[in-house]
Amino acid sequence: MKSFSSRGCAGGFAVGLLLAACVVDVLYAGADGTSVLPMAGPVWPTLAVLLVGLAALLWPAGRRPEWLAPQVRTVAPAVASILYTAGSLLVAVGNPFGPGEVAILLCLLFVAARHCPPRWAWGCGALDVAALLLLPVRYLGSLDSTVLGFMVVGLVLIGLFAGLAVYLRTMDYRRALAVSETRRGERVAIAADLHDFVAHHVTGILVQTQMARMMAQTQPQELDPVLGGIEHAATEALASMRRTVGVLRDTGSEAADHRPVGDLAGIAELTDGFASPVQQVTLRRDPAVSDDIPHEVQAAAFRVVQEALTNIRRHAADATHIEVRLWGDAGRLAVSVADDGRGGTQLPAAAHGGGFGLVGLKERVTALGGELRAGPRGAVGWEVRAVFPAGKA
Repeated sequence: MKSFSSRGCAGGFAVGLLLAACVVDVLYAGADGTSVLPMAGPVWPTLAVLLVGLAALLWPAGRRPEWLAPQVRTVAPAVASILYTAGSLLVAVGNPFGPGEVAILLCLLFVAARHCPPRWAWGCGALDVAALLLLPVRYLGSLDSTVLGFMVVGLVLIGLFAGLAVYLRTMDYRRALAVSETRRGERVAIAADLHDFVAHHVTGILVQTQMARMMAQTQPQELDPVLGGIEHAATEALASMRRTVGVLRDTGSEAADHRPVGDLAGIAELTDGFASPVQQVTLRRDPAVSDDIPHEVQAAAFRVVQEALTNIRRHAADATHIEVRLWGDAGRLAVSVADDGRGGTQLPAAAHGGGFGLVGLKERVTALGGELRAGPRGAVGWEVRAVFPAGKA
């Protein structure tokens, strides 16, 4: 059984009221072609104005031609109404108006204020207001007290409809601005992802390629593991680039769900992929560290390990042992990466990067309420340590 939303029911009810009001207008003008009021004209001009207004309001959005823009929809019925009023004055024949035409013009004023382009909104809205305020002129001054009352009520309704439309238009603008800023922020984060993932793998390729060149002269029989590491790093770099490009092409609201972030389980894969014949990596994970901590904390811990390992390859290629530790206590998660390098490196200067990796990493960690420290560990080696609040999600 098909369900109906409250919004759809409200819209249907509003359309029904509008059509009923238009029927009242037609009956008020006279069903036999002449008005029931003295000196009134035929009913067909009233019917024509109502049909133009209803078409402008009720034409399905998905089937509107390109030329039927909001400015056309709001101007055409207003012009038709003004011409009808002017014709009443020219032929000196009183023509009535009813709630249907008033409701149509108010709705068109709402459309003009909310949906017309900024440079058109004021003009289209003013034309609808003029059509509304000129309606009593059709009575040729025979109902002076009614004219004054209509003017007062009309101004109140005009203020209400225009104010509501402007308010909603402002909210639409703020929502669009928020979406734009969110997408911009997401793309900035994707740029950070590109640095974190691709730079890590490309640096590994460079280091292992240099190692392979040295081993080709002295230990050619042990080249296969090194070449396998190069192949693995290149595959991971390409996969990261494909994921990043896929996110950049995705303009939907779920783009953030496809970002190539890591977690605690990914740290084991990261350390395994980093190990080489000349560099040993040991991962020590405290059994108390569970996998149900917030994912953003897991992702940040992954980035800490990734950035630290990348910096070891860039600045401490002579390190022979790296220790990665994960432990937690009192609602905290701590992660550290320590090496025994002396700062020797054979990477070209162009491969060292801009020096902003740890700066961006510190911003990411502190944004989660954590702390990041990086510095020498005694006479030999370097350590990067981060501590996060790890309350359960």
